[in-house]
Order: sequence, then structure tokens, then C-alpha cells
Amino acid sequence: MSDYDSPWKEALDVFFEAFLELFIPEAHADIDWSRQCESLDKELQQITPDAESGRRYVDKLVKVWLKSGEEQWVLVHIEVQASEDTKFAWRMYIYNCRLFDKYNREVASFAVLGDDNPHWRPDRFGYRRWGVKAELQFPVVKLLDYVARRQELEQSTNPFATVILAHLDTLETRKDQGERKDRKFRLIKGLVDRGWSEKQISQLFRLIDWMMDLPKPLEKAFWDQVKQFKEEKQMPFITTPERYGREEGLSQGLSQGLSQGLIRGIEIVLKVKFGEAGLRLLPEIRKIEDKDQLEAILDAIESGANLEDLSQTWAV
Repeated sequence: MSDYDSPWKEALDVFFEAFLELFIPEAHADIDWSRQCESLDKELQQITPDAESGRRYVDKLVKVWLKSGEEQWVLVHIEVQASEDTKFAWRMYIYNCRLFDKYNREVASFAVLGDDNPHWRPDRFGYRRWGVKAELQFPVVKLLDYVARRQELEQSTNPFATVILAHLDTLETRKDQGERKDRKFRLIKGLVDRGWSEKQISQLFRLIDWMMDLPKPLEKAFWDQVKQFKEEKQMPFITTPERYGREEGLSQGLSQGLSQGLIRGIEIVLKVKFGEAGLRLLPEIRKIEDKDQLEAILDAIESGANLEDLSQTWAV
């Protein structure tokens, strides 16, 4: 089952400005982007406990400053919902009210619907009685509407357009993993033609790979294609599973010790390339403290070693 939640959350973290530019241009035009936005996701979690409303899909809360010149800031609240939920509009209303009560600031709530029902479009919640009326109406981005706008997305220079393509391709290939592999590779190839920075391409590559998961045999075939494409185009910034494992290992090694960091990197690579079978090797690998030997294990994985050959790299 594809993981929509984590890549969508990271996409909103990394490409928040691009998201608003693509979907809510009026909001994008009013925000002073020279001032740093402030993520308030932890604060949002405090007022939206899972116990009250069930599991949420993705939510995002950002403090932004306006161009108006006065010292005024607004909260931008985004909810991404992957499946139909009869309480979704109610939840949008509740969160908006709680946020206004907590901060006494304007709250702009937006909904992104990533489900497969073109008719489900909740965009308001409210009630009235005896002359009293309370209501929240919010803009809705229905991702299925962009199926007919694929060419527009493919030609867009906005990086968030690629996130939408990855979501739609994942949705449309739930029953055809071979087609998903082909579409995934096509998206990867398309990254180099948009004029984006190496950092943006690397970030989008990671999001596409994360969202469009594949079964083990097709995953290997996909990475073989990526490796060849990477060498042909001379793009060292495109991250293979092995390189990601090294980067993660070195990053965690700063706080945990290099050997422990490398073990964490190896764990990531084993899971990506071999699944549960690869993770069964971890108890033996965790006994290794020598940095060079751990590096050799990553080298062996990168050179295409199978699990049996891999175990020989530390067997004496």
C-alpha cells in the first residue's frame, strides 16, 4: 500500500510557497515571502488530537506575514484528505475555530482532496437556528480535476505540479504495478527538463520514489533504469538507495557515532532493496563496530550483491 501521508507532509514542508502559487494564487500574491514563514505543526497537533477525530491524513499550519505593510500575520491551515470522510468538513470547521481561539488571528483553511471519487467535494460546514448562523466555507483543491490537465502539469515550471503527477500516477496504477514503474521512471526523466536546481530535483526525486512504491522485483528493475539514466546524464545529485543510506548514516553518525550511523544507513538500504528478507541480516550487522567493514557492506550492496553474497562480507 502506497504511503501518501509522509511524502505529502514533506512536500508541503519543502514546497509550501510553490503549493500556494499553484493552487491558491490569491494567497500567494498577498504573502510577504521576504519574511520567513514559521511552521506551527506541533501547535496544530496539540489542538487536533487523534482520539477526538480519528486518524488524520496530512495537516499543515504555517504562520505567514502579509505584504500590506502593517504588522499583521495570518495562519495558513492545510488539510490533505486521501479518502472520503463524512466528518471532514466538520473537522475543518472545528480546527479553524480552535486555531482562531488559540491565536486570535485570521485562519485561512484550505482542503486538498486526493480521493478517487470525483463527486465528493466538501467545501463548507455550518448550522443555523433561531436567527443564529455559524459557517465556514473553504477553498477545495480536487486532485482528480488535474487528470484532464496532465499536459499542463507536465509543462509547468512549478515543482508542486510534479508532486500532483506522482499522486495521480500512484492512484491510477493501484492495479498495475508494471505501469506504475514505467510512469515513475518517466516522471524521474522529466525532472531534468524543467530548469530546476539540483537541490529541487533531488527533493522531487525522493518524493516520487517515496510515494510511488513498487514490489521488490519491479523496484530492482526501476533502480537499474535509474542507475543507467543517472550515468548517461551525469547527475550525481540523483540519490540511489545506497547513496541515501550513506547520507543518512553520516547524518545520524554525527549524533550517534559513525558506526551506529552507518548501521542505520545499511538498514534503510536493505529495506529498500530486499524488504523483510534484507532486514533479517541486521542482528549480525549490528555486531560490527569497524567503520571500514560497514562501508564495505554498503559497497557490496551498491555493486549488486545478493543477500547470500552480502553475508560473506563479514563472515570469517
